[in-house]
Amino acid sequence: MQDKLAAIEAKYSQIEARLSASETYEDPALVAKLNKEQTELRPLVETYRTYLQTQQRHQEAESLLSDPEMKELAQEEWKQSKEDLERLEQELKILLLPKDPNDDKNVIVEIRAGVGGEEAALFAHSLYRMYSMFAEANRWKTEVDSVSETELGGVKEISFTIEGDGAYSRLKFESGVHRVQRVPETESGGRVHTSTVTVAVLPEMETADVQLNPADIEMQVFRSSGAGGQHVNKTSSAVRLIHKPTGTVVECQQERSQFQNRDKAMRILASRLYEAEQEKISSEYTAQRRSQVGSGMRNERIRTYNFPQGRVTDHRIGLTLYKIDSIMDGDLNEVIDALAAADQAEKLRAEENER
Repeated sequence: MQDKLAAIEAKYSQIEARLSASETYEDPALVAKLNKEQTELRPLVETYRTYLQTQQRHQEAESLLSDPEMKELAQEEWKQSKEDLERLEQELKILLLPKDPNDDKNVIVEIRAGVGGEEAALFAHSLYRMYSMFAEANRWKTEVDSVSETELGGVKEISFTIEGDGAYSRLKFESGVHRVQRVPETESGGRVHTSTVTVAVLPEMETADVQLNPADIEMQVFRSSGAGGQHVNKTSSAVRLIHKPTGTVVECQQERSQFQNRDKAMRILASRLYEAEQEKISSEYTAQRRSQVGSGMRNERIRTYNFPQGRVTDHRIGLTLYKIDSIMDGDLNEVIDALAAADQAEKLRAEENER
């Protein structure tokens, strides 16, 4: 690990030197490339440099342990620097883990009501609201692509895009079945009902990232049934794409023009097909994936929201929090941080087992 870190630190120093040279700025594309590389390496290099400084502190403290006058202070410094070294070493191991190439991408979130009829549709809308508020707290942009609403304010299904740095890295653990236990407003007897909603989180892919044969795609246009006033009612601007080889159907109806809807629908289709291919590639590792936090398998129940008890339980890591109101208002950081930490721990164990 030390050799690898030293090589990365040397590369970072070279980038710093090139960025400080005036001739570098004659090539804007090169400057952008170097800045990007520097930004990606900075957290690892800064942690490694802190590790080296701490290592030096530890060695200096160790050399003073034999000095009677300095022994007490040296022991305290030796113990503290040892703890810091162990912590920093763990941070470095995590920072050295292979990065998910999709982590910095925007996400397409698809929410579908499952078992539970209207109550499931109402909870699907609640989850859309939760993710929208989480996005807003992170200063990300949310844009609905298509929605099928119910008369009581629920949604049978909704597809929306969240645009923001690191959106996929934070939301990728949300794929799966979300279960709700609560007394529906329409329940006169006060009985608790159990309903389910399926969430799929896809990295937004550009059409260039996925091989798409135009001959395989059938496009249909129709009038949007969503909000939009007279414009929506009078023009067939909504777009439906059918990928004939797989039967995948994508709709986009929220943009003002047919061209915009088609462009967005193509990106959603590319994301769907990419995800399907990833699932196919990973199918032989199904047993291993089920043991991992980030498996994203959509038929798995991943979380329960119990309103009578005010608790949210994530079944993958056994985390239970009694703060359902704040979570439903988009306060997801504690849950997501725990899931990310568990995923990192799992990857570290897997890497150590391979050695």
